Parts: sequence; C-alpha cells; structure tokens
Amino acid sequence: MTSDRTPSERGTQMAPRHFLTLRDLTRDELLHVITRATELKRLRGQPAHPKPLAGKSVGILLEKSSTRTRISFEVGVFELGGLPITLKPGDIQLGRGETIEDSARMFSRFLHAVVFRTSTHERLRTLAAESTVPVINGLCDTHHPTQLLADLQTVHENLGHLEGMRVAWIGDGNNMAHSWIEAASLLGFELVLACPQGYEPNAAIVQAAQQSPRGTVRVLTGAQAVDEACRDADVITTDVWVSMGQEGESGARTQVFTDFTVTAARMRLAKSSAIFLHCLPAHRGEEVAAEVIDGPRSRVWDEAENRLHSQKALLELLIG
Repeated sequence: MTSDRTPSERGTQMAPRHFLTLRDLTRDELLHVITRATELKRLRGQPAHPKPLAGKSVGILLEKSSTRTRISFEVGVFELGGLPITLKPGDIQLGRGETIEDSARMFSRFLHAVVFRTSTHERLRTLAAESTVPVINGLCDTHHPTQLLADLQTVHENLGHLEGMRVAWIGDGNNMAHSWIEAASLLGFELVLACPQGYEPNAAIVQAAQQSPRGTVRVLTGAQAVDEACRDADVITTDVWVSMGQEGESGARTQVFTDFTVTAARMRLAKSSAIFLHCLPAHRGEEVAAEVIDGPRSRVWDEAENRLHSQKALLELLIG
C-alpha cells in the first residue's frame, strides 16, 4: 500500500525498516525477496511491471567506488517508477565536514530511502540511527547483504532450492563471507569456508550463526581446506584477495592466498550440477582460473544482473 505522506511525516509515525545486514529480514521475508526478484526479472520491460516507487526518490550515497551497486540501484529505482539521486561526498556537504547525523536528518526530509556504500559498519549504523527513512547497506567492510540477495536468487534459479544445499566459500573471511554466514543460518544450508590462517571470518558472526537452529557453518584452514570445502559442493564462490582499502597489503596477501585459487580441478570435486559465483570484479589467475569464470559452470553474469532484480524486490518491500 502506498502513502502520500512525506518522508518526515512517515518517520514520525513509524520506525523505518533498515537493511544493514541480512538478519534485518526474517527468513520468510528473505525468501519472498528472492522469489519476487525472479518475478520482477520476468516482468522487466512489460506493461505489467509494477511502479511502486512512483513519486518517490532514493539517494545513493557512494563513499566507495562502485560499478554494479550504482548501476543496479539507479536503474532499479527508475524501473520501479522512482527518481534515483547519486551522491558522492565530494559533491555534497558530507565531504566538507557535515556530520553523518546531520546528513541523515537532512536526507530524511527529502528522500524516501538512502543506499549507503561506505567503509565501516559503524558509519551505516550512525546514519540509520538518525534517519526516519530506510537505510540500505550498499556495502561496508563487514557486510555486503545486497550482493547476497543476488547470489541467493541466482542459486535458486539454477538449483531450484536453497535449504539443504552445500556452499563452499574460498578465500578471505571478508564482508561477503560474513553475509554468506548469515544466509546459511537464516535459510538452513551448509556453508564451508576455506580461509588462510589469520584471514578467517569474524568469530562473533560465526558463533552467532552456529547457534542458529538452521544451517551449519564450518571454517577450515590449512593445506587441504580448499579441496575439502569444494568436495560435493552445490555452489563454489569466492572474492578478490585484495579488497578496496587493502591495496597496501597486496604483496603479502597474494603470497598468503596463492593456494586458494578456484581451479577447474577443484570445480570437478563439486557436484556435476554445481555452479560458480563471484561478486566481481574478478582477477583471473588469482582467486579464480579463467577457465572457471569463463566456463560453462560460471553464473557470474546472471549473478551480476540479478543485483538489479533482487534490489528492486528489496526496495518494493521496504518502501513500495
């Protein structure tokens, strides 16, 4: 149901639904977003495609560089009938010392939601705490939940199910790994992470997931970790060895991660129906072999496209 109230008027009457981690959705809501995304994908370009954001505006605040996040949110808001407004710190007062709190109060008077791509999760929490409109995590150093929506949609479209599958995460225990961990505990699948020693995911996030009645999460290190994780997997997924902000660690990380490449041999350890995912951008010859990411089991381009559809489903849920 839509409303003609302004963002500030709505904010005085109800708390906004923020999406800072996957756990801000219930299991049923997450499943709804995934299936709705596929429906919106089918409806794209057709007269029956809904326009629930007509008359609404969404700010896309980018403190980190972006390709897929920017394009998918800009196009998605437009296709839902709304106005996307991309904001960079150098172009607004936030980049000249205005506080996040004051920026949040101001955004709330103009916009119906804010997508925030930033460094620390604390910056997201600060913006959300003072915002009377939904704040969506477009990426931070701790979580990347909008990417996981696309990943889960891609898996569901290819395998037909999510519960009970086996997913292998290979590489750094980073923001993507953390969001996969939360997904496993929400949806009830097995996640095996193979990480170099010293690069494991956040222990508190792992422990919280392991206490969930759904799914299992295991973290492996050591020489045989990658092969063990890949064996009988339904999905093998990875990320770059050096993320944004870690460029100064490039040499050390390349040496540490050298045995953590997803190769064709490792894909053969997985089930014959297994697919390969990567959130992109990718470095062929490092975290993944070219013959894997460009091969028949790769779904990375479907996965990238699904950022558009899954985020449209999320926006429809939060502000439509």
